[in-house]
Amino acid sequence: MQKKLSGKERRQRIVESLIEASEPQKGGKLAEGYGVSRQVIVQDISLLKAADHPIMATPQGYLYNQPQNAKEKRTCIIACRHTKKDMSDELNILVDHGVTVKNVIVEHAAYGELSGQLMIKSRKDVERFQQLMDEQQASLLADLTGGLHLHTLEAEDEQTLSEAKEALKKGGFLVEQEAD
Repeated sequence: MQKKLSGKERRQRIVESLIEASEPQKGGKLAEGYGVSRQVIVQDISLLKAADHPIMATPQGYLYNQPQNAKEKRTCIIACRHTKKDMSDELNILVDHGVTVKNVIVEHAAYGELSGQLMIKSRKDVERFQQLMDEQQASLLADLTGGLHLHTLEAEDEQTLSEAKEALKKGGFLVEQEAD
């Protein structure tokens, strides 16, 4: 029988497992591995974040957001607009161009900036996210702003980002700044 870990030991092991993981780790799976409830894991993650561990909660699970030691990736922020029925089309355009959709951001009149961490980088991720949205009957953050939202995109190079933005423009998703 495995010795029950203290909260401090469990949190240290959670950090170690997230650092070593190549894919996001689901809270339920972590809970099962440490013999605690998912709610305990959620509390542990909150405590770890408060202690400045760069842990990100995504629809795919928890990630330790380590700086890239390899070639630095390029990022940009784009503005898009669409309805819920077009969400998968927008995301698939991006991932098909080799872009990771890091988040979604909206500007709320009372709360200011609201964001959700996505880390969507494949059609499989898009499919899982769409399924989660459907199962939970969840609304898009962009529903708060008439469909207008921002995404932080990440890619290997500027050319990849440019091609993805052009494809979004052709698809009618990209909102461009109007000339004065």
